[in-house]
Amino acid sequence: MTIKVTPSGQACGATVTGIDLSRPLSDAAIAEIRSAWLEHHVLSFPDQTLTDDDLERYTLYFGPFGEDPFIAPLPERKHIIAVQRGANETAPLFAENWHTDWSFQEHPPAGTCLYGITIPPMGGDTLYANQHAALDAMPADLRTRIDGLQAIHSAQNAYAPDGTYGDADKAKGRSMDIRPSSKAEATQLHPIIRDHPETGRKGLFSCIGYIAGIEGMAQEEALPLLMELYQWQTRDEFVYRHNWEPNMLVMWDNRSVLHRATGGYEGHDRILHRTTIGAYRQAR
Repeated sequence: MTIKVTPSGQACGATVTGIDLSRPLSDAAIAEIRSAWLEHHVLSFPDQTLTDDDLERYTLYFGPFGEDPFIAPLPERKHIIAVQRGANETAPLFAENWHTDWSFQEHPPAGTCLYGITIPPMGGDTLYANQHAALDAMPADLRTRIDGLQAIHSAQNAYAPDGTYGDADKAKGRSMDIRPSSKAEATQLHPIIRDHPETGRKGLFSCIGYIAGIEGMAQEEALPLLMELYQWQTRDEFVYRHNWEPNMLVMWDNRSVLHRATGGYEGHDRILHRTTIGAYRQAR
C-alpha cells in the first residue's frame, strides 16, 4: 500500500490516499503521516469507513487523548464527542469564530481528529488559517509589538455560565451536549509567538476567541493590539477552505493553525465525531 499526499494548493492542507485507516497501521505508515501532518498542518483522508474504535485507535498513534472539558462525550465513549447540528436547529452555529482548540489549558491539545458521518450536500466547510505563514509575512512593526508577549487565555466568554454556550444557550435547543461551568473562568498564559514543539518553527498561537488580555498590559492597550493581530492572522492569503465528504477523516495541528466552522446547510442534519490529540511531550 502506497501513501499519496496531494497538497491543496492553498495556504495549508493536503489530501492523503492509498491507506486504510480502519486497519492497524505500521510504524512506518504512522511516521509518514506524521511527517505530512507537520508539513501541511491539515490532512484529509477521504473514503474511510471508520468505527468509533477505529477513530480512537488512530488518534492514539499521534499522542494521548486530549481533554474536552466543556462538551460531554458520547455515551460509553470517554474521548469522543459529537459535533452535530439538527436540520431544524436554530441555535447559533457552533465554533463559527476563529480559534485554536482548548488553548486555555495548561497543555493544549496538539491536534484534533474529526470524522464526517452525516455530511450535508452543501455548506459546512471548515476554514483553517496557517499561523506560521501569518507570522512569516507579518509587518515588522506588528511583530516587534507582540514579540515576547504572553497572552492570557480563558474559556470564560464561551463556556462560563454567562458565556456564549452558557446557561442561556440551553434554551435555544442546541443538539450538542455542552456543559458550561464556572471553571471556564480560569486563566492560563501562553506566548503569542512560540516555537512548534516538534518542528521548532515559529508561529502565532491562538487568537482573541480564547485570549482575554495580555500579561502586564492594560486592557485599553491590549484589546486594540489583539484585534489588529486577529485581523492579520485571519487574512484570506493564510486560509485553506476544506470541503467535507461523508466518511472523511480530517486531522489538524492546533499548534500551527486556527480554524472555524461555516454554515450554509440549513435544513440538513450534520454529524461528525471528534477526538483530540493530547499535548506533545519530547522524549527524554
